[in-house]
Amino acid sequence: MRTFPPAKLALVVMAFALSCITAHAQSAAPTAVARAFPLAPPPGPQIAPTPLTDSNDGFVPIFNGISLDGWDGDPRYWRVENHEIVGEVTAEAPLKQNSFLIWRGGRPANFELKAEFRLNPLGNSGINYRSDEVPGTKWLMSGYQADIDGPNRYTGQNYEEWARTFLAPRGTIAYVATGQKPAIIASLGSADDLAAFIKSNDWNEYHLIIRNNVLIHILNGHVMSEVIDEDTVNRKMSGLLGLQLHVGPPMKVEYRTVLLKTLP
Repeated sequence: MRTFPPAKLALVVMAFALSCITAHAQSAAPTAVARAFPLAPPPGPQIAPTPLTDSNDGFVPIFNGISLDGWDGDPRYWRVENHEIVGEVTAEAPLKQNSFLIWRGGRPANFELKAEFRLNPLGNSGINYRSDEVPGTKWLMSGYQADIDGPNRYTGQNYEEWARTFLAPRGTIAYVATGQKPAIIASLGSADDLAAFIKSNDWNEYHLIIRNNVLIHILNGHVMSEVIDEDTVNRKMSGLLGLQLHVGPPMKVEYRTVLLKTLP
């Protein structure tokens, strides 16, 4: 067996210890490959969002496709044609005030609503929810509205008819406090960029998610506006649903596949 003088033996031991420390550090440090491809998740079920789907599970139709049973509106302006709800203003029968087709099946509080619509380029319409009828009038509503207009300047925004008016323009998340004007607290994208997802003079799908004081407007799969309504004096937590015909030039709007899902 080879022997070393005591001083030299101490140096050999120290060198061996340093080599062990270096080897351990190199083995513990992640390589470039490991950094680029992290370790696989542990086995077992993983909690993650599922891919985007177009499921109507839990939704029920509130328009039967053949009549306006369950709905109430001025028959001069509202009818069913080709399995669609049609609202039309003509030069012979102009509107003197906005006119709504009101669903009489209840006063939804927390819900999701899906509805397809088509509007001519000069038209102006909207879907009202958590609304009331204006006292002393007929077929006129006040309340939250998922706005729709032919030029698509306002389509997607949250407008409160006959009340606080503009709550959240398209492309914004707005916070409304008691006694204060709506405050924009975040952006969903520019109004012009979001307008590119709206089909002019063609069928579009509104998807409203209304729960407690959070009101989300989705159009063709894109979030257009959101309101967080903390105005405990003026907000509404339930109310009527209605489809709007707006005062203005002759116009035509069509709705189909109107579906409602109640939320807890």
